[in-house]
Amino acid sequence: MPTLGPMEWILILLVLVLLFGAKKLPDTAKALGQSLRMFKKETSKLSDEEADDAVRAKTEPAAAAQLPPAGPSVEERLRTLEEENRRLKESQAPVSAQAQNERNPG
Repeated sequence: MPTLGPMEWILILLVLVLLFGAKKLPDTAKALGQSLRMFKKETSKLSDEEADDAVRAKTEPAAAAQLPPAGPSVEERLRTLEEENRRLKESQAPVSAQAQNERNPG
Protein backbone atom coordinates (compact mmCIF):
# COMPACT_ATOMS: atom_id res chain seq x y z
CA MET A 1 0.00 0.00 0.00
CA PRO A 2 1.53 3.32 -1.02
CA THR A 3 2.12 5.94 1.63
CA LEU A 4 0.72 9.45 1.52
CA GLY A 5 3.16 12.14 0.50
CA PRO A 6 3.17 15.78 1.62
CA MET A 7 0.98 16.92 -1.28
CA GLU A 8 -1.71 14.37 -0.41
CA TRP A 9 -1.71 15.47 3.25
CA ILE A 10 -2.03 19.12 2.25
CA LEU A 11 -4.91 18.26 -0.08
CA ILE A 12 -6.66 16.26 2.68
CA LEU A 13 -6.25 19.14 5.16
CA LEU A 14 -7.59 21.61 2.59
CA VAL A 15 -10.67 19.44 1.99
CA LEU A 16 -11.24 19.15 5.74
CA VAL A 17 -11.03 22.93 6.19
CA LEU A 18 -13.48 23.42 3.34
CA LEU A 19 -15.90 20.82 4.71
CA PHE A 20 -15.87 21.68 8.40
CA GLY A 21 -14.58 25.22 8.50
CA ALA A 22 -11.60 26.49 10.44
CA LYS A 23 -13.62 27.00 13.65
CA LYS A 24 -14.92 23.43 13.92
CA LEU A 25 -11.64 21.61 13.17
CA PRO A 26 -10.14 21.97 16.70
CA ASP A 27 -13.37 20.73 18.30
CA THR A 28 -13.52 17.82 15.88
CA ALA A 29 -9.88 16.91 16.56
CA LYS A 30 -10.49 17.11 20.32
CA ALA A 31 -13.52 14.81 20.08
CA LEU A 32 -11.55 12.38 17.92
CA GLY A 33 -8.70 12.32 20.45
CA GLN A 34 -11.11 11.66 23.34
CA SER A 35 -12.75 8.86 21.39
CA LEU A 36 -9.39 7.24 20.67
CA ARG A 37 -8.38 7.50 24.36
CA MET A 38 -11.63 5.85 25.46
CA PHE A 39 -11.18 3.12 22.86
CA LYS A 40 -7.63 2.39 24.05
CA LYS A 41 -8.76 2.29 27.68
CA GLU A 42 -11.58 -0.16 26.95
CA THR A 43 -9.40 -2.45 24.86
CA SER A 44 -6.74 -2.50 27.57
CA LYS A 45 -9.44 -3.38 30.13
CA LEU A 46 -10.55 -6.29 27.94
CA SER A 47 -7.02 -7.61 27.55
CA ASP A 48 -6.43 -7.26 31.32
CA GLU A 49 -9.64 -9.18 32.05
CA GLU A 50 -8.61 -11.94 29.64
CA ALA A 51 -5.19 -12.19 31.32
CA ASP A 52 -6.85 -12.34 34.76
CA ASP A 53 -9.20 -15.08 33.56
CA ALA A 54 -6.27 -17.08 32.19
CA VAL A 55 -4.37 -16.78 35.49
CA ARG A 56 -7.48 -17.73 37.44
CA ALA A 57 -8.06 -20.76 35.22
CA LYS A 58 -4.48 -21.94 35.77
CA THR A 59 -4.53 -21.47 39.55
CA GLU A 60 -7.96 -22.97 40.20
CA PRO A 61 -8.32 -26.06 38.00
CA ALA A 62 -9.56 -28.19 40.91
CA ALA A 63 -12.45 -25.86 41.65
CA ALA A 64 -13.59 -26.00 38.05
CA ALA A 65 -13.36 -29.80 38.03
CA GLN A 66 -15.69 -30.15 41.02
CA LEU A 67 -19.15 -29.90 39.58
CA PRO A 68 -22.25 -29.91 41.72
CA PRO A 69 -23.99 -33.26 41.87
CA ALA A 70 -26.16 -33.76 38.85
CA GLY A 71 -29.89 -34.25 39.24
CA PRO A 72 -31.68 -37.36 38.10
CA SER A 73 -31.00 -38.42 34.56
CA VAL A 74 -33.53 -37.87 31.82
CA GLU A 75 -34.51 -41.55 31.83
CA GLU A 76 -35.11 -41.49 35.59
CA ARG A 77 -37.23 -38.35 35.33
CA LEU A 78 -39.22 -39.85 32.45
CA ARG A 79 -39.84 -43.04 34.42
CA THR A 80 -40.96 -41.01 37.45
CA LEU A 81 -43.34 -38.91 35.35
CA GLU A 82 -44.81 -41.99 33.68
CA GLU A 83 -45.44 -43.59 37.09
CA GLU A 84 -47.08 -40.41 38.37
CA ASN A 85 -49.22 -40.22 35.23
CA ARG A 86 -50.31 -43.85 35.69
CA ARG A 87 -51.24 -43.20 39.35
CA LEU A 88 -53.24 -40.12 38.42
CA LYS A 89 -55.14 -42.02 35.75
CA GLU A 90 -55.89 -44.82 38.21
CA SER A 91 -57.10 -42.35 40.83
CA GLN A 92 -59.34 -40.58 38.31
CA ALA A 93 -60.80 -43.77 36.84
CA PRO A 94 -63.09 -44.48 39.83
CA VAL A 95 -64.17 -40.84 39.95
CA SER A 96 -65.04 -40.76 36.24
CA ALA A 97 -66.87 -44.12 36.49
CA GLN A 98 -68.84 -42.82 39.46
CA ALA A 99 -69.74 -39.63 37.62
CA GLN A 100 -70.88 -41.65 34.61
CA ASN A 101 -73.09 -43.82 36.85
CA GLU A 102 -74.67 -40.71 38.36
CA ARG A 103 -75.51 -39.37 34.90
CA ASN A 104 -76.93 -42.64 33.60
CA PRO A 105 -78.63 -44.41 36.48
CA GLY A 106 -79.86 -47.90 35.77
